[in-house]
Amino acid sequence: MKLIMIVIACLLLAGIALAVFLGWRFELATQSRIDALLAAPETAQEKLSFRELDGLPAPVQRYLRTVLVDGMTIPRSARIAHAGDFLAKPPAGWVPFASVEYFAANPPGFVWDARIDMAPGMPAKVRDAFVNGRGEMHGAIWGVIPVISVEGTPDIAQGALTRYLAEAPWFPVALLPSRGVRWSALDEHSARATLTAGSTTVSVDFFFDVNGLVERMYCAKRMRDVNGKGVPTPWQGRMQEYTWRGNETRMFLVPTYGEVGWLLPEGEQVYWKGRVTAAQYD
Repeated sequence: MKLIMIVIACLLLAGIALAVFLGWRFELATQSRIDALLAAPETAQEKLSFRELDGLPAPVQRYLRTVLVDGMTIPRSARIAHAGDFLAKPPAGWVPFASVEYFAANPPGFVWDARIDMAPGMPAKVRDAFVNGRGEMHGAIWGVIPVISVEGTPDIAQGALTRYLAEAPWFPVALLPSRGVRWSALDEHSARATLTAGSTTVSVDFFFDVNGLVERMYCAKRMRDVNGKGVPTPWQGRMQEYTWRGNETRMFLVPTYGEVGWLLPEGEQVYWKGRVTAAQYD
């Protein structure tokens, strides 16, 4: 009996050690993506000139002149923390999440490092990223039990780069022509942004409110996972509650609340609602 108990104890300890190792490996992989994202070589700090905006569609000029400051130092990166609710697959439903998202605009990319509380005592670690032209999404309970794992495919690259472009109002210098964004007018209150990174090109339509601020983003065909297969699906996001964030050399007027969802035949399915809890720029 004592031998059996010793064997059981050893197996339990081995299981715990394996879980700790796998969780550590997930976090290590996330940190490696962040390091790669922020690994641009040191260069002289650039100053923004509104002359760069000449020739852009009128609503885009109005927006960028509103949320940026002429002559400001252009940051290389941003770190945006969020908290909110995420719509998980049944039976979990809406569950709370907290995340930190890192942005870089030259070259374009992001890493979303999130914890989603699927159930009491059952957190999922999630990494969504677009780094060096490569997209990926990984999620695992406790960082151990995989629930999603896909990377390196054209579909995940398209979905990830679309997310980066649509979320750029949190890092608005990423929408400058000097950061590779090409703008075309739709009407007096909207414009289309197109961005190429690596072998992936995406477009997002931006809609501006009466104050000239982005209130909605729309993509006609963002890849949605349906039983392991990418299905192009209309997708949109909304942003509101703008406030100034940054410091004396880098100030941005950015939204502090957002939500995103799929536009399905039966109606919109919002799956993410989040509020900015902290924002740092380079």
